[in-house]
This record gives sequence, structure tokens and C-alpha cells, in this order.
Amino acid sequence: MTNKDPIIVGAAEANQRFSRLLAESEAGREVVITRRGQPVARLSAMAEQASPAGADDREPGIGRAAGADLPDYAKRVQLIETCRRMNAIGLNQGTSGNASVRIAGGVLITPSGLDYDVTTPADIVRLNPEGKPQGGRRAPSSEWLFHVRILEAKPRAGAVLHTHSLNATTLACLGRGIPPFHYMIAVGGGRDIRCAPYATFGTEKLAQAAIEALDGRLACLLANHGMIVIGRDLKDAFNRAVEIETLAAQYLKALAVGTPNLLTVGEMDVVLEKFKNYSAWADPKR
Repeated sequence: MTNKDPIIVGAAEANQRFSRLLAESEAGREVVITRRGQPVARLSAMAEQASPAGADDREPGIGRAAGADLPDYAKRVQLIETCRRMNAIGLNQGTSGNASVRIAGGVLITPSGLDYDVTTPADIVRLNPEGKPQGGRRAPSSEWLFHVRILEAKPRAGAVLHTHSLNATTLACLGRGIPPFHYMIAVGGGRDIRCAPYATFGTEKLAQAAIEALDGRLACLLANHGMIVIGRDLKDAFNRAVEIETLAAQYLKALAVGTPNLLTVGEMDVVLEKFKNYSAWADPKR
């Protein structure tokens, strides 16, 4: 076998080695996944494959041969890639946390209890606007309710991310939001980042608490639970989650030394006004 020959691997082994196989594909090796000796999926040799004329070079490649005919395929791939990135940088751990994206006529959301490294586009769950699954083979995330309610309450939002990141969750377990100790608090859409009161996961009470904490905001903490961020799309939400986890870490370090100096209402209003030019989605009137 040369490094140009395809890698042929059984489906069970592919589930265990998917991240490595994806890396091989990105490095220029074709990967063929088989079941009972028959090909069922193919990862193209991305580094060497030229796009057909007029094709979108940004088209993702996860599970392409097996699921490219799925509705909203590209957004399904983006959800998987976003969740894998969250885990890769420590923004999330294991199967905790979840993500959703708005689509025409409903919502796509990550499935319940499935490792992101083995999640495929077909595993992503489509919900109607009321939260009822529309076909598919998986149950939606146990937190589907607050995803649906938030997207309903925030018509300009295109995506919702929920993580159990270490520092934001530590503050949430103390029942503490993040005050304006740093001007970048404005990335959350307001003068502070609130902490919603505790409610059992997956309940209407938690969904309502989250919506109230997100009033005029783009992010909040959930007491004894984690963090929620919203964005115009998945990339925007992901970047915001990274910023807020960083702020949470900085705030915890400042608290360990003493009492942080807080910016005044007037100072934060100046920052929020400047953020209208810095970010088209920093206006809390959304």
C-alpha cells in the first residue's frame, strides 16, 4: 500500500477512530468505510481533490457519501464540527453540552448522549417550531426545550450553544453572574452576564429562567449547571462562548486576589455604543 491508496476500515473500527480517519482524509488519503465488506461511506482525499467548476470549496466532508442527500446537510455538518471544536479546546467535556441551529421551518439540534466524535449528519435531530422531532433515528438533546424557546424568543438568533465549560460553570455553581469588571463583558450584549436561578435540566422552568436571564443579552449562566450563548450563526455563537469562558476565568482569578474594580453604568454604556460598530450583533434590542 502506498500513501495514495485508500484506507479501508470497518464501520465499528471507524466509530472508534473517526477523528484519526478524518485527519487522514485532510492529509490527502481517501478513506472507505465498509459494513459486511460493502462500502457504505467515503471520506474524500481533501488535500488533493479539486472542486468541480462552480462548486463551493467550503462544503464540509463529514459522512458525505452516506448523508449528502439529507435536508440541511451543511448545517448538520457545521453542528458536529462546532461541538467537536468545543470539546477540543476544553469549552465542553464528553457528551455534556449541546447545540442547535435555526433552519427553515424548525431547528436542528444535537442528539442526546452521543459522543460527538461518532456523531454523523444523520444523527442530528430536526425539530419543528414546537419541538417535535421530524423523523430521524435519535432522540434530541435533553435540553431541546430551552433551545426551542430561546430561538422562538430571539427571532434574530440563528444558533444556540450550551456548554459546561470549567470556569463559567464554577461561577454558576456559586450562583454568581459576571459583573462589568472588564469592558469585554459587552460581548454578552449588556452591562453584565446574568446567572439564571437553578431549575432541573430539560424543564419548562429552566427554559423560562434562561429566557429571562437572556432578556437584552446574548449570553447567561445557569446556576449549578453551565452557560448558554446565542449568535447570528454557529460561528458567532462559538466565538462568543470562547470570550465568555475567558472572562469567567479572568474574573475567578481576580476574585482569588481581591475585589475586582467594576466599570460604572456610564462607562459600560459607552462601550456598548462602540460595540454597535465593532459587532453588528452587539445591540441588545434584538
